[in-house]
Amino acid sequence: MDATWPPRGDVFDSRCPSRSVLDHVTSKWAVLVLAALDTGELRFSALRRRIDGVSEKMLAQTLRTLESDGFVAREVAPTTPPQVTYSLTDLGSGLTAQLTGLLDFITTRLPEIQAARRP
Repeated sequence: MDATWPPRGDVFDSRCPSRSVLDHVTSKWAVLVLAALDTGELRFSALRRRIDGVSEKMLAQTLRTLESDGFVAREVAPTTPPQVTYSLTDLGSGLTAQLTGLLDFITTRLPEIQAARRP
């Protein structure tokens, strides 16, 4: 096979589908959902408690998007009422491993970032 197989996306090309995936996974709520699920599966209410400030609507929308992109798995237990849990897929775990570095950078370098913001 040639070095370009499998074909790669080009996030710099506005027509490439990778651009919408980039948009999905770099939203504030998506990053926080992925990071929260990195510790293990969680139910919707636990995710909402963990991610301070997210509305129910935004959390549901973010979970649907991440599920449709293959990063999050949704499992419904046959109980009354049904219990829904969310977890990372293998694809989601790989992505979250990359995001963890970003989050670590921001949290550890926050004093420098805040100092740079001051006039």
